[in-house]
Amino acid sequence: MTKENLLGAICLSSAASIWGGMYVVSKYVLDFIPPLTLVWMRYIIAFVILFGVLKILESKKGSREIIKKRDWFLIAWIGFIGYFVSISLQFIGTKLSDAHTGALITAATPVFIVIFARFILKEKLTVRKVFSLILATFGVVIVIGWDTPMGTYFWGSVILVGTAITWALLSVYVKLASKKYSSLFITTYGILFAIIFITPAMLWELQSNEVFYQSNLIILGVLYLGIISTAGAFLLWNKGLKLMDAGVGSLFFFFQPIVGSFLGWLLLDEALNINFFIGGALILVGVLIVTVQKKKSNGISL
Repeated sequence: MTKENLLGAICLSSAASIWGGMYVVSKYVLDFIPPLTLVWMRYIIAFVILFGVLKILESKKGSREIIKKRDWFLIAWIGFIGYFVSISLQFIGTKLSDAHTGALITAATPVFIVIFARFILKEKLTVRKVFSLILATFGVVIVIGWDTPMGTYFWGSVILVGTAITWALLSVYVKLASKKYSSLFITTYGILFAIIFITPAMLWELQSNEVFYQSNLIILGVLYLGIISTAGAFLLWNKGLKLMDAGVGSLFFFFQPIVGSFLGWLLLDEALNINFFIGGALILVGVLIVTVQKKKSNGISL
């Protein structure tokens, strides 16, 4: 494994691990804050942090990234399809279903990433990738199980499928943009565009919904979603995609259900059965099959 692949693997697995615990937090906070409003709050916090870091780094380097006019549309598209549409669908879908359903359905994201990467990025669809994807997907099903009441949560399930598709599109276009710009730049301004898109929807939502404050746990939940799950995880995911093929990097998305199940055992006293270890092993093997091989360096830059 090359140095770039190793760093990419660390970034992607860290991002997916952070998101593994996000569904429980968002499900709790959504009982008090409407979905689009929560996404807006999450992005405001993330943008302030990322923009501050970007400006500090630019001042230290004595230069800043100059984006071409035609590329602003690409950054705006990333902000719209990924950070606005996908995340909004994720929160709405989670509110209309449950954390278990959200984790299972959005685990289909890597399948869509591989498909879109083939047609948009012209990445090769190798037997190794397909086999790894099938193996890891089967592992996810074993870990989470099929006992999710998707029939009960029909519309929530449909919306969550949209989440998987749009996040896959985001990942592919981030890979495309990363050929010219840093991960920090793409993440920061992608979120800024998302704020612009979501603000009217948030104001409309607040006309018929209220924000309830019950305890400091709500504030902590919003801060977690903004700082850790957004500013941190988005940057890590985009950085990882910069260093690896989108189709290969997509497999790290499968770390979400493993971490989610583990945190349920650690924090919520939920039981871990043999399925967790069998499914987890299959996911790990699937990831290793496509990552433990020599890859051409893409270079490293923040």
